[in-house]
Amino acid sequence: MRKHLIAMLSLSLLFSSASVFAADLEQDMDTLKDGLSVVKKTSDAQEMQTALGKMRAAAEDAKKSTPEKLEGKAADSAEIKDYHAGLNSLIAQIEVVDQLAKANKLDAAKSEAKKLEDIRNTNHKKFR
Repeated sequence: MRKHLIAMLSLSLLFSSASVFAADLEQDMDTLKDGLSVVKKTSDAQEMQTALGKMRAAAEDAKKSTPEKLEGKAADSAEIKDYHAGLNSLIAQIEVVDQLAKANKLDAAKSEAKKLEDIRNTNHKKFR
């Protein structure tokens, strides 16, 4: 009886920790979505830079998680590498937009921010 109880507790801990990781990835994606909304709408360079900083941090954090569609894949699998490459591409584009915001070129930054949506859409098709 005691072994069964220990086994059940172990399984419940395992599944609860897996859902915590999924929540983290979901939270990162929400942060990215909210940040992109701010970037597209703001006319304040400082507000845009703040949103981009949060987006960068969320994208970096998302690399530590695995989308449900890729769960069980080896860390060095082609799919996981492609997922990380998508996030790296997103981070690189965030940097481009951020440099324009720092130069107070908000129209150009908003134009470049459209590429963030393209990166998002492409990667959502693959990994969502």
